Amino acid sequence: MAVALVVVAAGVSLGLWAASGGEGGATGPEARASRGGAAAAPTTGGPSPEPGPTRSYPLSEAPRTIPAVREHTPARGPGWRPEKGHRVVVDDPALADEGRLIAGELGLSYQGEKSDKRAGDVRLSLNDDEGANPESYVMTVRDGRVEISGPGEAGVFYGTRTLKQEAHDGGTAPEGVVRDEPAKAQRGFMLDIARKPFTAGWIEDRIRELGDLKFNQLGLHFSDDQGFRIESSSHPEVVSEQHLTKAQVRRIVDLARSRHITVVPEIDSPGHLGAVLDAHPDLQLRSAQGSAVQGAIDISKSESADIVDDLLNEYADLFPGGPWHLGGDEYQALTRSNPEASFPQLAAAAREQYGSGATVADLTTGWLNDRAATVRKHQRTPRAWNDGFFRGTSVEAAEDIQVAYWTGKEIGARQPTEYLSAGRKVINYNDEFLYYVLGEPQTFVYPTGQRIYEQWTPRVLRGTEAVPERYDGQILGGSFAVWGDRPNAQTQDQVAAGIRMPLRATAQKLWDPDRPELSWAEFRALADRLG
Repeated sequence: MAVALVVVAAGVSLGLWAASGGEGGATGPEARASRGGAAAAPTTGGPSPEPGPTRSYPLSEAPRTIPAVREHTPARGPGWRPEKGHRVVVDDPALADEGRLIAGELGLSYQGEKSDKRAGDVRLSLNDDEGANPESYVMTVRDGRVEISGPGEAGVFYGTRTLKQEAHDGGTAPEGVVRDEPAKAQRGFMLDIARKPFTAGWIEDRIRELGDLKFNQLGLHFSDDQGFRIESSSHPEVVSEQHLTKAQVRRIVDLARSRHITVVPEIDSPGHLGAVLDAHPDLQLRSAQGSAVQGAIDISKSESADIVDDLLNEYADLFPGGPWHLGGDEYQALTRSNPEASFPQLAAAAREQYGSGATVADLTTGWLNDRAATVRKHQRTPRAWNDGFFRGTSVEAAEDIQVAYWTGKEIGARQPTEYLSAGRKVINYNDEFLYYVLGEPQTFVYPTGQRIYEQWTPRVLRGTEAVPERYDGQILGGSFAVWGDRPNAQTQDQVAAGIRMPLRATAQKLWDPDRPELSWAEFRALADRLG
């Protein structure tokens, strides 16, 4: 018996293929090549078919995709490539959208539900593995056919993204079995359309790009001091001249849903409300001397809560999905050395609501909790920027408000471990790596894909240091963000080009945070080849 040592392209570990005269089959775990340190591979609820090697083909190498597949079992065979006459079929009508999409992309015929097997088929199916990651999938290429299965529609969709990349520009999906799943459940891109309006078409193009890279969230920051950018029926007076209509937003949401992307809205409050306050100057926060505070709403007034809740309630139907970003950052009342003296109306409201020792920080935390209660009624999970949480308050932020950690530069800045040790769930928006701020104001510089690829992981929440591994399960994922501080610094096309490689690097590290097998030069070349 001859024993051949095989190095699999997508992994750093070695597999053994034992063969007798070239006809032996893959031999259980020894034949399975997986990436070192990867999470346990998803299962299919039963024995996985093992591809059988043949005499006439070399052992396959793992597919080259972005993000890289986490496990590939090699086999001998011709692989699969799309040809005229091949069909896409499904085992469940729930997969019709996924089937039609990949069929159109590869120039194949979508035939719906079929039980027969034909040469060249791509078959999509749902399996009954209830314990598996719902975004996992198994793709088997064997006997001139492809089968993609998963416990949920999202996983099957991601399998079609892998197949699309493999078949790009006449490529071949290699023989064998891919078992794949993401390391992080939230893989996002956040876009500031308040300060720099982006067209609906540009946003739709990014959704297609995000879907192919297996992102699953698109954040829209559509209200800030510079503009309110989505049509409103409850408060049309706050809407900026340049805005998206609700019909445009529905198309964006529908396209995102077809790519298994959730659109996460953000109406930031109680700061960053300048566009709302332009229409309601009576609600603007003023100091004891009567000076207006830019972007800050007076949270001692009940009318302030009413208008923000009106907007949150209105948009709940427009943005179906779980997460809701409440903002909460940079409330300018709390940048004063003595907020209680500077804003006596806030201090009085705090004492009235929370007792004699309550502070403006307590009142601000209460505001965040009240807005969280508003979106919670719509079955949404609230999140807020980390500088919207305060140390030493008698009023604590609700436990289910997730922390969008972006900075350690705020007054009274706290290390990420303070939030994690308190049991909070965190999403990584690290401004050191993931903030693309137009015009590079203050100390910001445009992030590079190489730096993300080589130095960042979801555990690097602040600066360049990772938090201890024991907190990894509380870090839900991460989000790359584009901010429009200097909106004319770049055109839409320049933004798209500038974020192209950072998005691909972020996708890779959220799907698998381990050290990538490809060098940066190889990864960039792969991205260029895939388009």
